[in-house]
Amino acid sequence: MASLPLQAMDITSLRAVLTELRPALLPSRFEKARQADGQTVQLGFRSLTGRHWLEISWLAEAPRLLAIGDPPRGGDGSTLAQQLQHGLGGLALVGLEQQGFERVVELGFAPRPGEPVRRSLVVELMGRHSNLFLLDEERRVVAAGRQVREQQSRLRPIGTGDLYAPPPPLSGSPPSAGQDQAAWRAELNLLPLPLGRALSSAFQGISPSLALQLAAPERSEAEALLATPVQELREAHWQGLWQRWCQWLEALEHDRFQLHGNGPTAYSCWGGSGETGSAGHQGLPINDGLAAHHHKVLRGRELQRRRASLELRLRQALERERSQQQEQHQRLAQVESSDQLQRQADALLCLPQPSREQVAEAQSLYRRARRLRRSVEAITPRLALHDARIAQLEASLTYLAQGEDSLMAAEQQLQELQALEEDSEALLRLGRQEQRRRGSGGRSDGAAPTPLELRTPGGLRLQVGRNHRQNDWISLRQARRGDLWFHAQECPGSHVVLKSSEGTASEADLQAAADVAAHFSRARDNNRVAVVMVTSESLQRIPGAGPGTVRHRGGDVLWAEPARARQLLAAPVHSLGRDSES
Repeated sequence: MASLPLQAMDITSLRAVLTELRPALLPSRFEKARQADGQTVQLGFRSLTGRHWLEISWLAEAPRLLAIGDPPRGGDGSTLAQQLQHGLGGLALVGLEQQGFERVVELGFAPRPGEPVRRSLVVELMGRHSNLFLLDEERRVVAAGRQVREQQSRLRPIGTGDLYAPPPPLSGSPPSAGQDQAAWRAELNLLPLPLGRALSSAFQGISPSLALQLAAPERSEAEALLATPVQELREAHWQGLWQRWCQWLEALEHDRFQLHGNGPTAYSCWGGSGETGSAGHQGLPINDGLAAHHHKVLRGRELQRRRASLELRLRQALERERSQQQEQHQRLAQVESSDQLQRQADALLCLPQPSREQVAEAQSLYRRARRLRRSVEAITPRLALHDARIAQLEASLTYLAQGEDSLMAAEQQLQELQALEEDSEALLRLGRQEQRRRGSGGRSDGAAPTPLELRTPGGLRLQVGRNHRQNDWISLRQARRGDLWFHAQECPGSHVVLKSSEGTASEADLQAAADVAAHFSRARDNNRVAVVMVTSESLQRIPGAGPGTVRHRGGDVLWAEPARARQLLAAPVHSLGRDSES
């Protein structure tokens, strides 16, 4: 699954955010500091209109300063959060300043409005150079998001106790509404560069996303235009670019911002027909929209990262299990040589007058043969254990792959991934004794798993397990007499239970259940898949195996088509109860 595109905050979106924040936060009393992760803090403020939260992040790919909703509790015990809590406690936010085209915001704090600033919080949103600094009255650094050592930056090392120094000045000219078209065009034509590079080198504040927005209304056209040398631009291109340039400068000059997403980038904060901030809008639409964008993209990337990490660990464990399984097979093959050792020993003892050395050798051969025969008793259960663990690992990889193109919402995908991670931790780390203890599939906190639930054409419930514990739950703990169990034959996949105990199942219901079992298996890309159907009473837990590992007696084989299941999945679906694994 490809990563979702992230549009980082540039000077335009930063100005739009601050335009909304000032009337809402100035003045407001600082109340709480939390650290969400190693590169993000959240600050709580109390104003006349209620509590507001600011999220400040110096993450290189997504630096941001945004108003957010109430964040989850926690993170107030970190060192940085405690430093901010101590440094800003009892103070009021009285200033939100940003100068020129620098992506640097300074939050000023004083005992009360109108009094001198006692503390300053400087937020630098400059890609991999982003940072956060808490300054005292002398503008010395009291706390920092990250310390910048000399080996990291010869130009501007800065850390706790140092006097704060602003970033180096930006290159290029500051865009100005007073510049006429001829001078603007001449500045872009100074060097034979593609338009994109000419814009960013000639003027300050031109981010890649802003360049796309200025170039053309459509992304493909904008990308082609930015790659065109400025000397090859046609007059129509220059006129369109100038018109959008003037619109952008007018939005900056008069603080006319509006969030919309119908252009060449994920979003744009200028070019609309409305104003934000104190112009009568309810809430903070630009802040809310940008926070939702960042949250969605970063959450998707985190999901992808965790999936990749889990897949790597599962594949490594699967490779180890197969190697160990092969070793046991090789040892088992050596048992066949015990008969030959027995015959060699017999031949030595059948000599007319065997010597003492020959008798000793024969006894040694007999001992080796007996050890090989006894090893069968140890090797056989080991092979069964390796077989069971290999099947579970392959099933886990199947569940993981299915989660990438799932119809579930992102939050549900995260919950399912967390559940699968817990299952995998147990599978990868627990020994046989612990597996046996937890083999019932129960949970320490007593909460119920949340398998997917569908409805067949006849209206019967159809439960689908999306990890080992959900499989165990629907197949062994929730199944009732009369329910039918479906699983792709000799193929890793989900357990599917048709609740035929609640009504008579028609042929269409049976076929739908088989199609769903085929869809949620590793054979989902095949045209036809063999699916086993047995009654729930025929299922047996395998002693010592992990959750969701069953065996059965008999059963019928149905031929299923995974493609047909997609129609059933297109209908509204939901999960049962609340899964504590999420």
